[in-house]
Amino acid sequence: MADLAYRKVYAMNRVEARHQLVRTYQETGSIRETARRWCTSRQVVRKWVRRFLQQDPSGLQDHSRRPWHCPRQTAQEVEERVMQAWQETGYGRKRLALLLRAQGLELSAHTIRHVLRRHRPPQRKARRKSVYPALWAWDTQDPFALIQADVKDIRDKQALGTSHTTHLARYHLPRYQYTACDARSRLRFLAYALANNCTNGLAFLILVLCWLRAFDIHTPVAFQTDWGQEFGGDDPARVAQLSARFLEPLQGQLRRYPLGRTGYNGRVERSHRSDDEEFYAPYLLQARTQQDFLALSYRWLYVYNVLRPHFGAGMEQRPPLAALRSFGYTGDDQIALLPPILLDPISSDLLLSCDSRDGNDLLATYMSLQRFFHFARHGEGAKPRFAFAQNAQPCYTWGT
Repeated sequence: MADLAYRKVYAMNRVEARHQLVRTYQETGSIRETARRWCTSRQVVRKWVRRFLQQDPSGLQDHSRRPWHCPRQTAQEVEERVMQAWQETGYGRKRLALLLRAQGLELSAHTIRHVLRRHRPPQRKARRKSVYPALWAWDTQDPFALIQADVKDIRDKQALGTSHTTHLARYHLPRYQYTACDARSRLRFLAYALANNCTNGLAFLILVLCWLRAFDIHTPVAFQTDWGQEFGGDDPARVAQLSARFLEPLQGQLRRYPLGRTGYNGRVERSHRSDDEEFYAPYLLQARTQQDFLALSYRWLYVYNVLRPHFGAGMEQRPPLAALRSFGYTGDDQIALLPPILLDPISSDLLLSCDSRDGNDLLATYMSLQRFFHFARHGEGAKPRFAFAQNAQPCYTWGT
């Protein structure tokens, strides 16, 4: 055994290495000789011999290194409140910090992270698919230069449950949500439809473009979508044709992210989860008519764009409208409040009026839409404002 160094035996069995060290000392009676034989220091030999003499064999066991006093340790009752809030909401550390602050408990997100690590059951993460990073989203500097667009099927039984999906069908409420999300500020625009088709998809993009132009946003807009038929399908030639016919007159462009790379539309996809958790799950059952549904969705759009803090990268817990302001926007705040509408009654007429070979007629159609939005904003010398009373339906009011 003496041919082995102490550190080698220690690596195999810590307690046995200490026993061998003490036995050699008992045989030799010399700390220096023991250290020489085991190729270690005299301090190590002296330490374990002293422990053995003071505590017998139990002194050779590993001792806890926990300090006797932890004056900055989080109190037990505080940790219980954090875990109770997490179990009730499932929020992450940043949103939990805001929630507990509203309840009078000041805790940093870092403290909550450590509490969750100590007490939360191990979280099993789904294996992520290998995708190219969406550099175009991170590197976009100008708001509205890139807008991620997608369609959400609201009748998702796995996300909402049977009662909500049955409610949608029973009261003939819109099934599809059309979403456009600015990649820079996360400002969102919504519209709804009973059917998911290319007519409704293109009409939605045209309305978003006209809304931006009515607020003097002159940035060329690229709509990033998946390969679904609602945005032109998987034929690149058809996509280019639709883009040139309907979007380019207003400096818009329709383009695709690489096939199967859903991470490229990650920001609009993530927003759909917030729709399920914070809008449809708690409020959908209150809507019994399409008017009720659109009014609730209008209120949710106001909360999302104007009030709700966003925890995405670069947002610094600001709502999308506040983030848009910080990026240099100085226009009207009502750019965040495009009223959600039902696309089915207007999409066919809109595209038929735009589907003209005469460029003058096409531009005239766009100009009429811009005049409509301008009147919706200003009226005849009036200045519009959106009033949202607490626990009331959102309404549109006029004032001078």
